[in-house]
Amino acid sequence: RLSDTLAEKIALKGEIKNLESTIMELEATNQHTLTGHSGKVMAAKFLGDANRVVSGSHDRTLKIWDLHSRACTKTIFAGSSCNDLVTLHGTNIISGHFDRRVRFWDTRSDSSSNEILLQGRLTSLDLSPDRSCLLCCTRDDTLKILDLRMNQVSSTLSSEEFKVGCDWSRAVFSPDGSYALAGSHDGAILIWNISKCKVERVLKEHSHSVIACSWHPVGSYILSCEKQKKTILWSDI
Repeated sequence: RLSDTLAEKIALKGEIKNLESTIMELEATNQHTLTGHSGKVMAAKFLGDANRVVSGSHDRTLKIWDLHSRACTKTIFAGSSCNDLVTLHGTNIISGHFDRRVRFWDTRSDSSSNEILLQGRLTSLDLSPDRSCLLCCTRDDTLKILDLRMNQVSSTLSSEEFKVGCDWSRAVFSPDGSYALAGSHDGAILIWNISKCKVERVLKEHSHSVIACSWHPVGSYILSCEKQKKTILWSDI
């Protein structure tokens, strides 16, 4: 359905409610299934090329998979449930955990090369477009930006209107890395100006906790998804 244009030229273009049928259609094209985790799988990313994938799970492990052989080639024991992960340079993995730690891994080693302790358990990670910064969403209701060159927190983004709704809420950078986007427990979507550490826009159309947001690569659209199976496409960002 279409809606009136909101303030700041944010327009709701439509919504998708029947997510289950959409997911079933996608599953029909499934080529094969990788099995090995003993707990819920929270994240999976390509590692270097289209032939390798790394997954993170509540079973406290990360697993690297070879898609040609359909087999797990390595298991990394992370020590805590993994809620999200990102990959760098084809050999490096950064994982975010229930125990409030961001862990750094080199796939050529069996142990973590570094870790950073934050104030809340991690719900999501996102790399900046230039891959120099890491956006961390945490259950202390803040977004932390880590400078990966300095291995430290460079900025903290917060707002009285922002409350993280669940342990897998996702926050993302804008395509140019200037803004951060996240959904709140009350259905609000917040957009921060990173350089100013300030909320610039709040979008309100969802009536339930927003668990994931995605920015179109050219920056003109936002897609948001709430717990109650409704997805909204926003335009004119």
